[in-house]
Amino acid sequence: MTNILIADDDIHVLNLIDIHLTEQGYKVFKAYNGIEALEILNKELCSLAVVDVMMPFMDGYTLTKEIRNLFNIPVILLTAKNQIEDKERGFHAGTDDYLVKPFEPKELSFRIKALLRRYDNNPDEYIVRIGNTIINKKSYEVKVGKRTILLPLKEFELLYFLMSKPMQVFSRDHLIDQIWGLDYEGDERTVDVHIKRLRERFSKLTDHFQIKTVRGVGYSLEVNRE
Repeated sequence: MTNILIADDDIHVLNLIDIHLTEQGYKVFKAYNGIEALEILNKELCSLAVVDVMMPFMDGYTLTKEIRNLFNIPVILLTAKNQIEDKERGFHAGTDDYLVKPFEPKELSFRIKALLRRYDNNPDEYIVRIGNTIINKKSYEVKVGKRTILLPLKEFELLYFLMSKPMQVFSRDHLIDQIWGLDYEGDERTVDVHIKRLRERFSKLTDHFQIKTVRGVGYSLEVNRE
């Protein structure tokens, strides 16, 4: 099931979109402001975000910039305005599409489907970006700013897995299954060694993320939004 995030401080708009998209087979996560939206995105793997421009605490333009910096998902901006300046500001913020209120739910659905198809067919689906760090699963390259890094295969796969699922906690056994496979006969200390190497490599290169140890559980890649 495809997860869609809806961020709007108007409960009526939220409920209308929720009902329509749920009927279309999507799972909808609702946020009443930009801060709640980011909290959801850090916990749930969403495929697309629908963001209202006018929200308390963090407006839609700022939220769109944050999403563009931290996640590789398309964004549709909702606004009550139809001025060219507002559209320009939205696209400068990084939105993929723009929809003016009031709108027909069917039109929103059409636009969502079009964006999901575009992203599905886009080679960027192999690319994950957090802050100034970009990891490309096709070229097996990691870029931090202007610097390109080639990692040993298992280190790359471990970093890609963790960056693809930020703010989620994984046990050592789960990481072994995902990276080394079910038939791996080594022990969980292998994970610790690879995590240590990744920390040593990237702690001096970026402060946008760090791999945290969760005592008694395993590891989590945490994103720094400041």
